[in-house]
Amino acid sequence: MRTSERLPEHPEFLWQDREPRGAYDVVVVGGGGHGLATAYYLARHHGITNVAVLEKGWLAGGNMARNTTIIRSNYLWDESAGIYEHSLRLWEGLEDELETPVLFSQRGVLNLAHSLGDVRESRRRVNANQLNGIDAQWLDAAEVGKLVPILDVTDRPRHRVLGATYQPRAGIAKHDYVAWGFARAAHALGVDIVQNCVVEDFETDGDVVTAIRTSRGRIACGTLALAAAGHSAVLAERLGVRLPVQSHPLQALVSELLEPVLDTVVMSNAVHVYVSQAHKGELVMGAGVDPYVGYGQRGSIHVVEEQMAAAVELFPVFARAHVLRTWAGIVDVTPDASPVVGHLPPYANAFVNCGWGTGGFKATPGLGAVYADTIAHGRPHPLAEPFALDRFRTGRLIDEHGAAAVAH
Repeated sequence: MRTSERLPEHPEFLWQDREPRGAYDVVVVGGGGHGLATAYYLARHHGITNVAVLEKGWLAGGNMARNTTIIRSNYLWDESAGIYEHSLRLWEGLEDELETPVLFSQRGVLNLAHSLGDVRESRRRVNANQLNGIDAQWLDAAEVGKLVPILDVTDRPRHRVLGATYQPRAGIAKHDYVAWGFARAAHALGVDIVQNCVVEDFETDGDVVTAIRTSRGRIACGTLALAAAGHSAVLAERLGVRLPVQSHPLQALVSELLEPVLDTVVMSNAVHVYVSQAHKGELVMGAGVDPYVGYGQRGSIHVVEEQMAAAVELFPVFARAHVLRTWAGIVDVTPDASPVVGHLPPYANAFVNCGWGTGGFKATPGLGAVYADTIAHGRPHPLAEPFALDRFRTGRLIDEHGAAAVAH
């Protein structure tokens, strides 16, 4: 894959104050990675170009700008593995598809095991991955130490490394490049991208959403597609629908620029820490989800402090690194830590995509293609079908969080 450092040409339309037209066949609410990818695939694969993407702030300025860029598909359950592996395959050809660099670097991802329970779960997941045709390996502690020499695999850390799963095809990409790439490609196909456009309310007629009232006027729509990470539940509530979703802060940080020291991604399920080194040299480190519910893009200091302390034990060389900046995104969390993708009942022409928790970025192209197909045909794509809202009534949950202690 290309890993060009060439900056993408920023399209002028991203900074233009575009006025929305009065009516669209499809209105996508949310101008992040998922919304932009959905609009692109609607136009590219289904010929639906009379599409508007509404963003309340600036393009990709929400969770898309606050993620830690990890891409992988080594999930346990068949349903999760299906959609994430579909996405990973699209990632592998995305630069050619969009004709712009996204700096997708397949440097591999390690998921560390620190206890006998971790080891058993990890080996089980490797077996399940291999049965699903996903590249996965089990490495013992010595093999992990050889792959990542700066990781302490002795018995000194509180969370001793007993081994790890390894997915060689996994890696990272540059989130803003991905957003701009989808935006440019969608715009070239005729999609309108409207920034600084706050959705205020909806108009309905029976089981049909007829229009959206925004800060920039009324917009009639043939189909409504919600894709606003962290806020889809708020928007759905304005339609009288209560989603089984809670929003939580999720913190991360980057260090000062450093010389290359880490050429893979390391995740620890027990510690809830993940770390990679970005293309420019900064360490990108993330913590687990804050336990409280909130929409503030900041988190509790004790959460990130405790988890970074554990990370420094695993990586002693990081103890002298200086923090450059910290931030938090807002993640939707469902009872089974898996997304909701599909129809938004009771409305015949409304769809929802939310609840990705910490897994949204890695799903960007795959979800965009699957969600676009679902919208275009008015029925669930086979990969989206298991993630319908109805599973919370039937009990057919996809509990990745319960399976792996964390669903990053």
